[in-house]
Amino acid sequence: MDRVKYEIEVSIHASPNMLYQYISSPSNLQEWFADKVNSRGKIYSFVWEGVEEKAELIAKKSGERVRFKWLEFDDDGYFEIKIQVDALTKDVSLIITDFAEDEDDVEEAKQLWLSQIDELKHTIGA
Repeated sequence: MDRVKYEIEVSIHASPNMLYQYISSPSNLQEWFADKVNSRGKIYSFVWEGVEEKAELIAKKSGERVRFKWLEFDDDGYFEIKIQVDALTKDVSLIITDFAEDEDDVEEAKQLWLSQIDELKHTIGA
């Protein structure tokens, strides 16, 4: 079954450089994204409520974005966290691209991301 791609954009009041540290380093990801985060090379281990899921870091552009592919899925799916700065206003946004199991799960998946990003905002004081 094909998963459903979706994207959300959330404005965040923080410097792109600081944000990049929070989306790319295991210790900073652990502060807002998962209960525990470890990495061995390009393989990251994310733990939520005692359940471990592994993802491979498949793309990284310093100061701009990270993209992970869950190892449990054989499809082309991934999740990406991208930092975007508006050229005119200099407003900073996070753009999340992810895949849900099906159309019915998209709204719940978006809510989960929004909750995680609220945690990030709280962590960095944005």
